[in-house]
Amino acid sequence: MQNKKLFLSLLICMFAANLFARDTRPNILVIISDDHAYQAIGAYGAKFGASPQLDRLAKEGTVFENAFVTNSICGPSRAVFLTGKYSHINGFRDNFSSFNGSQPHFARHLTNAGYQTAWIGKWHLETQPQGFNYYKILPGQGEYYNPDFINMQNQKERHTGYVTNIITDFTIDYLKNRDTSKPFCVVVGEKATHRVWNPDTSDFDLFKNVVFPLPENFYDAYTHRKPAAVQTMNIRESMLMGYDLKMSNGEKFSHGGYGRMNPEQRARFDAHYLAIEKQLKRLNLQGNALVEWKFQQYMRDYLATAVSLDRNIGKIVDYIDSHGLRDNTVVIYTSDQGFYLGEHGWFDKRFMYEESFKTPLIIRYPKIIAPGSRKQEMVMNLDLAPTIMQLAGLPVPKDMQGQSLLPVFKNASVKQWRDKVYYHYFEWPNEHTVYPHFGVRNKRYKLIRFYKPELSWELYDLQKDRTEMKNVFNDPAYKNIVSSMKKELKTLIKKYRDTEAAKYLD
Repeated sequence: MQNKKLFLSLLICMFAANLFARDTRPNILVIISDDHAYQAIGAYGAKFGASPQLDRLAKEGTVFENAFVTNSICGPSRAVFLTGKYSHINGFRDNFSSFNGSQPHFARHLTNAGYQTAWIGKWHLETQPQGFNYYKILPGQGEYYNPDFINMQNQKERHTGYVTNIITDFTIDYLKNRDTSKPFCVVVGEKATHRVWNPDTSDFDLFKNVVFPLPENFYDAYTHRKPAAVQTMNIRESMLMGYDLKMSNGEKFSHGGYGRMNPEQRARFDAHYLAIEKQLKRLNLQGNALVEWKFQQYMRDYLATAVSLDRNIGKIVDYIDSHGLRDNTVVIYTSDQGFYLGEHGWFDKRFMYEESFKTPLIIRYPKIIAPGSRKQEMVMNLDLAPTIMQLAGLPVPKDMQGQSLLPVFKNASVKQWRDKVYYHYFEWPNEHTVYPHFGVRNKRYKLIRFYKPELSWELYDLQKDRTEMKNVFNDPAYKNIVSSMKKELKTLIKKYRDTEAAKYLD
């Protein structure tokens, strides 16, 4: 009997010790925005002044200079983030798909391990979240003004105000009311800066008098690059005066948010955009002058929308810091992909060219990340799920295809880290006529294979051609490079089990 009591006492002590150990696991806060271009962020060299809070976070943590996505489109990118698997493995290849939420993902693992898990804001995976303790999500793309949210009873609730502010309020309310005896993992899904770039009404005039420099390849002629030539995501023809730029143009502000506004919001909106439209009519612009005017208006709306995003990120981080959570909370900021801010004459994403292939990634974790550091390693959104697993003290599941970033956090340089990344965009047909393609990028070269509705190859020497204007695939001087890059591509296709891409290698 005495031995049984002793054994029982030891079990209780071990259980208590285990509880204590779990209580010290880090909290994890992930803020994932939508279409936020890295080149709009000061920490990545932007001069727009649209990201003071993110720039502060970068000074307190680390900036990943070479963070890439596996598939540059909204919903599929989120599925990759959740599962740590490429789109062809997790099943969510394009925005016409729906996510199978019953499959394993990092939040489900953390929930089972005692974390409080929540997703708040934009979800955009078509099905309801599974594996979370809590969620409050936007239906579909969501709305900027007076948005609806879906609660855990699958009911829609309309909330008055601006979506980014409301998401912040919900996030802070959740943090205030959580069980403080358990660690949390909260994902904040932002709608901003998705098309149609509707700023908070208080931010309409922020960039009113700013003239933005044209990207050096704004007037790209797409020579020897047919997929780039046939796209319909260019500012000249595809950016709509009513829908995108809020000029009535006979459509009375046909973008989705106008009809949802209350009288006060609509009065501010009308006062701002009608004045711009009046000036535009007076100028009577044509040709390139009109295209450049569209670019300026696009940039003003986009960056004003980004300012609200940045301000709200600051509010959430301030809550963490002011409530004694800073040292034991990992703060991860990223976007579902990059975005074009006039490069190649474009808006939107999808292409494997740098501006949408790369994405911002800023991480703060005072315990192991040196403040103000910058990482050059080639990392992917695929890596975030295994990273979160390891941060939570859990083993990385063998079916996750990414690599944990913890070794990168701890070292200035990491031996045997990946030296190339693989990409595959699937959606076809699509509203922007971007051909499906896959490819490989190493530190100097990028090889792309377009395969629908026709076959073509592109090769870029990023050392000599950083703006990707010259396709050198057929240049005899690059014959050996083409051969070696095809071998690298074949290796990655096999590694990531992409059977569809394997059919188009020849």
